[in-house]
Amino acid sequence: MSEQPAPSGTRIRVWYRPMVARGEHEQHRVATTLELLFDLCFVVAVGQMASALHHALSSGHIGHGVLSFLMVFYAVWWAWFQFSWFATTFDTDDVPYRLAVLVQIAGGLVIAAGVPRAFEREDFTVIVIGYVLMRLAGVTQWLRAARTDRMRRPTCLRYAGGIVAVQILWIARLALPHDWLLPSFFVLFVFECLVPIWAEQAVGTTWNRHHIAERYGLFTIIVLGETVIGASAAIQHGIEDGQHLGGLISLAVAGLVLVFSLWWLYFDQPGHKRLGSFRTAIAWGYGHFLIFASAAALGAGMEVAVDYDAHQTALSSLPAGMAITVPVAVFLFFVWLLHIGPSNACRPIAIGFPAAAVLVLASSFSPAPVHFAAGITAVLVAVTVIATRGHPVE
Repeated sequence: MSEQPAPSGTRIRVWYRPMVARGEHEQHRVATTLELLFDLCFVVAVGQMASALHHALSSGHIGHGVLSFLMVFYAVWWAWFQFSWFATTFDTDDVPYRLAVLVQIAGGLVIAAGVPRAFEREDFTVIVIGYVLMRLAGVTQWLRAARTDRMRRPTCLRYAGGIVAVQILWIARLALPHDWLLPSFFVLFVFECLVPIWAEQAVGTTWNRHHIAERYGLFTIIVLGETVIGASAAIQHGIEDGQHLGGLISLAVAGLVLVFSLWWLYFDQPGHKRLGSFRTAIAWGYGHFLIFASAAALGAGMEVAVDYDAHQTALSSLPAGMAITVPVAVFLFFVWLLHIGPSNACRPIAIGFPAAAVLVLASSFSPAPVHFAAGITAVLVAVTVIATRGHPVE
């Protein structure tokens, strides 16, 4: 079946379309419904991780819980990262492309199924199986692009070869002694991050900065939404017990203000303006690991705060408070670093974000860290509104 001409800004679905790079400045480029489905399925794994982190923190296993969370979250984030950047260049939306994405989604769900074993037994076998499944499905996409996009064939083959090599190492890692698992994880983490940098040195792929910024923004919203879901479930459980009703309602209001403020601050500055070159774009993309992870960890922190108010955890006030304040501070700092910048011409905003992050951390020692964090972020929102009045965002 041959491809028919399409009106400006639209694409006609066909059974097969040669996979060639899409235009870097393609107009009206927005996230597809398949990308939205991909995000929705991946957030299942994010919810599992946040729940597991909550239980680990409430049980007092803070170091183990945080480390396991970051390692498992990396698997989801990196697969999402690779899919999103590939799609911005080579999304053909034909049948083979959709089927390959289906396999990647299945891999994400396998990762979600392996989260409990990873946290409870430090057994990452299921996680690795799901991760490798997703990555190898991505390899088939790169090989397909290498076949039809002659100009970028060297880049596509570098991606495919690099990904396969690292996946072999991930599988081999499962046979290593327990003491080697953590150091080997960080080595392979570095290898994974180096593959795109090495591959892009051949012939740079095209990527649409508006599309990439939208994709990251949508995933930020989804992860923040998971925070609301987790906190709501915990508060509902507390209300059903019929105790601490006033405190839980107050906590719910503070949590809602906090999430709304973080959403406002993330989207106050247009992200696409920070994507001027591949070097800045790759740093921007990698840096979002901590934005996404902190947003997901905030959901676990809210559940810990509910447990603390309902006297259902042995944690003292300081670590219970830090379960909220540390993710919020990390989120603020990296939004400032990636979206605002220390040299931003608007000094109240350039200074306000890191100052707010420090104040949020300091609120860990207060009697109501969630409420103080919500108040500080709300004030920062007010500062950004006042500082940018009369300067509409493009």
